[in-house]
Amino acid sequence: MTPNVLVAYATSHGSTREVAEAVAATLRTRGLEADVSPAADVERLSGHDVVVLGGALYTGRLHRDARHFLRRHRQALAERPLAVFALGPRTMSDEDVAGSRRQLEHALAHEPTLRPSAVAVFGGVVDPDKLPFPFSSMQASDARDWDAIEAWATEVAEAFTPSVV
Repeated sequence: MTPNVLVAYATSHGSTREVAEAVAATLRTRGLEADVSPAADVERLSGHDVVVLGGALYTGRLHRDARHFLRRHRQALAERPLAVFALGPRTMSDEDVAGSRRQLEHALAHEPTLRPSAVAVFGGVVDPDKLPFPFSSMQASDARDWDAIEAWATEVAEAFTPSVV
């Protein structure tokens, strides 16, 4: 039986949705079924064997919809494989990535019964045209590494694909 994966995402400006869609596309090329949905719209996890949750990190916190998703579905998530990714750092410097990883780990620590089998932090996007003042004066950037995103999604697919004997 082919596992059905839910790729849920929490985003305010769309860049996390784009990554979630890329993750789902990679999962599909690896033979898995994958549905993509905003985390806030997911009412039940039934019908999904695996969950991948993606969330943006804003001002030191995982997106509210991702936090609510983890809390709302904690029991169902504890019963199935879970992978989590976050978009956050404006650069992929060691310092920026480490800071974002700490923020993600802090958010996950609030749900101690959940033990994601795969966790990743990817570069984020700053689009000043979509941000309110004073953030609208920030320099535009896109630190997403699409090769790293595809490699992580491939690892997730391999981890959740039943082996054929």
